Amino acid sequence: MKAFPKAFYWGGATAANQVEGAYLEDGKGFSTSDVQPQGVFGDVVERIPGDSGLKDIAIDFYHRYPEDISLFAEMGFNCLRVSIAWTRIFPNGDDAAPNEAGLAFYDKLFDEMAKHNITPLVTLSHYEMPWALVKNYGGWGNRKVIGFFERYARTVFERYKGKVKLWLTFNEINMSLHAPMTGVGLPSDSSKAEIYQAIHHQLVASALAVKACHEIVPEGKIGNMLLGGLMYPLSCKPEDIFKTLQENRGWQFFGDVQARGAYPGYMLRYFRDNGFTLEVTDADRDALKSTVDFISFSYYMTGCVTADEALNQKARGNILNMVPNPHLESSEWGWQIDPLGLRTLLNVLWDRYQKPLFIVENGLGAKDKVEADGSINDDYRISYLNDHLVQAREAIEDGVELMGFTSWGPIDLVSASKAELSKRYGFIYVDRHDDGTGTLARSKKKSFDWYKEVIATNGASLKA
Repeated sequence: MKAFPKAFYWGGATAANQVEGAYLEDGKGFSTSDVQPQGVFGDVVERIPGDSGLKDIAIDFYHRYPEDISLFAEMGFNCLRVSIAWTRIFPNGDDAAPNEAGLAFYDKLFDEMAKHNITPLVTLSHYEMPWALVKNYGGWGNRKVIGFFERYARTVFERYKGKVKLWLTFNEINMSLHAPMTGVGLPSDSSKAEIYQAIHHQLVASALAVKACHEIVPEGKIGNMLLGGLMYPLSCKPEDIFKTLQENRGWQFFGDVQARGAYPGYMLRYFRDNGFTLEVTDADRDALKSTVDFISFSYYMTGCVTADEALNQKARGNILNMVPNPHLESSEWGWQIDPLGLRTLLNVLWDRYQKPLFIVENGLGAKDKVEADGSINDDYRISYLNDHLVQAREAIEDGVELMGFTSWGPIDLVSASKAELSKRYGFIYVDRHDDGTGTLARSKKKSFDWYKEVIATNGASLKA
């Protein structure tokens, strides 16, 4: 019988800036997320206290985390992916000493998870960095930020080494190419050369964090995190096939550096062909040799690639400007639904790296309707997750070593792309809306009990 491993991690994934709220409480500083009130593709707006858009309160996880973790435990979670807000620990990024109130909050959070036997999977930087590092240093474009990040990483490794054994460095590190302010703290009109230099600094910082984790938390594991943007050729024309190879390498290169310890030849050629001269020191090359223990990734959709520029221009327009696949259906937000693509991606990553894999984001954003009796019948979410988990199980049968699955947004949260609450992912409904109204009360959707059964049966209840 096809099955998931006995030690499989089942749970959900969140990000500090999308759930915590309390955005200037207990000494927290402004982050890049705080100055992007309309989401990762929105304009930068210098905020005033109490005016960070929906993210100022988000779903108030900062104050309500015991209730939420209790609900996660009721579903049977043995893992919860969270992020630490860098600005809670070092409000300005270059502070002389860490902020004790921020450190204490995550102590309480991890202790609460431990009470329910939930393993923390902690992202060091999830779509945010101290705004002061952008204003005063130019974000990741400045090599000095490497040192600030390493000090932050070492600070939290030392503080939580007895409580956290699973770590990730940067969330969807390849998204910097599409949203440079969110990814590397650079303006949206930055040149490709500037963005790649900033990415290089971030890759070095990631490797230094890996090295630090291995020193400070020797029994721990630390991975990278990719946006799994798998692309298909639109046709079998050789030009489309090769163009697709190049497009996939555009995001795979981030995994290649972090898992293999050096820049691949195809990327060096790309830099040469485009006249990009990166500043890469011998110390950088040495640092990059500290490679990750596992590969984690998000998976939501696939797209197509064509060498035909006319078709390209006509079809573009979604979040990553991918050409739509004519054989797939789409969600309300235009994200194409492709469960088999997850099996394909798992096999591609396993073949490429031969390192354990972890699906740390997958889910369906949708508009949920609350019925008169308070119920929420999100069968569409159940169907989506069921079909993707079936394909994950098939990949395990293919020989892929898969560590776990944390669905994105196990509780409704503020979406990253447009900072809205109407795009809901959760098994748990939060009564808050795009206009900021609502009681913040939590209630279970139909998918809550469905996921509870999936976990209790270790996937045996899934319908193939």
